[in-house]
Amino acid sequence: MASHGTRGRSGGRPTLEEVAARAGVGRGTVSRVINGSPRVSEATRAAVEAAVAELGYVPNTAARALAANRTDAIALVVPEPETRFFAEPYFSDMLRGVGAELSETEMQLLLIFAGSDRERQRLAQYLAAHRVDGVLLVSVHANDPLPDLLSQLEIPAVISGPRSAAETLTSVDSDNYGGARSAVEHLLARGRGTIAHITGRLDVYGAQRRVEGYRDALREAGHEVDEQLIEPGDFTEEGGRRAMARLLERSPGLDAVFAGSDVMAAGARQVLREAGHRIPDDVALVGYDDSAIARHMDPPLTSVRQPIEEMGRAMLDLLLTEIADRRPAASRELERRHMVLPTELVVRTSS
Repeated sequence: MASHGTRGRSGGRPTLEEVAARAGVGRGTVSRVINGSPRVSEATRAAVEAAVAELGYVPNTAARALAANRTDAIALVVPEPETRFFAEPYFSDMLRGVGAELSETEMQLLLIFAGSDRERQRLAQYLAAHRVDGVLLVSVHANDPLPDLLSQLEIPAVISGPRSAAETLTSVDSDNYGGARSAVEHLLARGRGTIAHITGRLDVYGAQRRVEGYRDALREAGHEVDEQLIEPGDFTEEGGRRAMARLLERSPGLDAVFAGSDVMAAGARQVLREAGHRIPDDVALVGYDDSAIARHMDPPLTSVRQPIEEMGRAMLDLLLTEIADRRPAASRELERRHMVLPTELVVRTSS
């Protein structure tokens, strides 16, 4: 065993790379141990600490801070108006998950809204100045320029839900396709034959996947897909009301509705009741998110639970890993991860 103070292979002070090689781990893992991150197993921590002791590695804190150009801050960027953020449980649940995971570190969280062109321009200037170590990007639409800007600036970033099947950024999503299938299969099993779907915004990949799950569940059960029963919504309560009114005009005999969010389901329920339809006797209703809204509706709403807090935790964990790994973006390209977490249908009395 080398004694304390042994020179590294370079002949000078031992390097971080030499500690990593001795411990049999990556450079980023050594950084996390030295920085006191809780996201390291005890066995790995012990191996790194042993390598540090054997090699006599002394971290140069000032040099490391300068070299890494760290700000010890990350941004949670929401490309939506503030009103939507506070109206939809999805965002508060995501923030709760991120906040819980971040509380175990010494990093600060900045909440930034970028719902208008002016806000996006201001954000672009802020990011270009490298004021944050990384970005969590939530609720991204297909044509949003922010993900490409982050790639150009080589800022570590994780996105909640890919923009498409060809997403280039690391992403965390729930199984939108499987969740929609489970909702429609449940309604079919309840004997419903005319099932409408109120979609989310169709420039959101997750909403597109829910439509695909809806279609495939019907086809596999031997039902024709009636395009008159699919109505675009926008994830808002008012959007749910408008979509439900249009569906009833076209298909007054429908007997079930699968809404792409609990908030839209709440809007749909109001229109159904005003039209004299009893839930679930005349029309069964299923939402998506399993938010507090679902539990408190009358009747309580059957809903697809997506693990939003867990998604927030996973996003932050992946982002911290990317921040710790300071290699050039090109060499990290093959390591982009696309994590998909499972959904669960929570059955209540609305269906």
